[in-house]
Amino acid sequence: MLFAGASQFRRWAARMNASDHQRWLRTVIIVGVVYLVVGIAFGTFAGWSASHQMVVTWRLLAFLLSAVAFAVHIGYEHFRLGNSPRITASHASAAVALGAFALAVAANVHGQWVGSSHPRLLAFALVAWPALTAVPAFVVALVAAAGLGLRRRST
Repeated sequence: MLFAGASQFRRWAARMNASDHQRWLRTVIIVGVVYLVVGIAFGTFAGWSASHQMVVTWRLLAFLLSAVAFAVHIGYEHFRLGNSPRITASHASAAVALGAFALAVAANVHGQWVGSSHPRLLAFALVAWPALTAVPAFVVALVAAAGLGLRRRST
């Protein structure tokens, strides 16, 4: 009888682990798509701008909106899912890398469409953009999540 209870607990724990895995992965994909949409939409708005000041404004707004998405993602991972700072940082940086990769794919598609003279650089962007964004994002998210953890313990 005791063995049957342990077996049920293991099944329940495995099901909960799968649910948590799907939840954070779904969040990484959603936030990565947010980065893609913000990058494409605000880049288009900047391209339509008549003045350099408006181009800078659109780029700044894209940066701020992405920073808000990044902060919300860290908060969700830390407070809602209860992940450690390392896990929170890895999930947040994975979303950033996914968004950067999606933007690199979009740049490659655009380059094919308009006949870019730099196809090797665009192909290199598929690797470089995710790496150049994910590493700093991991460090910032790690520091932020660790700070949230310290604040949580002190209150």
